[in-house]
Amino acid sequence: MLTFLETERLLLRQFTADDAELLVELDSDPGVMRYITGGIPTSRGEIEGDFLPAFLDYYRRFPGYGFWAALEKTTGEFLGWFHFRPGPDDPQDQPELGYRLRRAAWGKGHATEGSRALIAKGFTEFGVQRVVASAMAANTASRRVMEKSGMRLVRAFVGDWPGSVPGEVHGYVEYAITRDEWEADDSRLRPQ
Repeated sequence: MLTFLETERLLLRQFTADDAELLVELDSDPGVMRYITGGIPTSRGEIEGDFLPAFLDYYRRFPGYGFWAALEKTTGEFLGWFHFRPGPDDPQDQPELGYRLRRAAWGKGHATEGSRALIAKGFTEFGVQRVVASAMAANTASRRVMEKSGMRLVRAFVGDWPGSVPGEVHGYVEYAITRDEWEADDSRLRPQ
């Protein structure tokens, strides 16, 4: 296993073609998919034909960026994933941070721990200038992760998301942190 990043409790590694079942299981939980698809699972066909190939392609196109399988360090249990990669129309030094974790991993600080580590890696190793993240405004748990990761609310907006997701009437929010803000924030050095 090629480890991309290690934290106190997590190992982040590249996905492989053999990881489809992990993604199918993750996306089959209506609670996990609540703010993404309104609880509708992602089909195996979409995961095997679209999502997983796209995950794997990021490693080739954007070295150091992509989607990372999150494993619990002591047990090797799959917890979900993080992404840290440029958005479709964004410069490479302004990646987007995202995460999707199994319900069993919620409320344990894993999302914050992984997010903080990816932000730090971006600023210290990849020359990142700004990291952004977005969520539905109603997704208070995800917003709290962004705040605990040192990001600040920069805008609210109306998204053009396919389908209908409960809570989308409240719109979306974008959080961000710049390299200067990160360097000036000494709380990043304290455990959460």
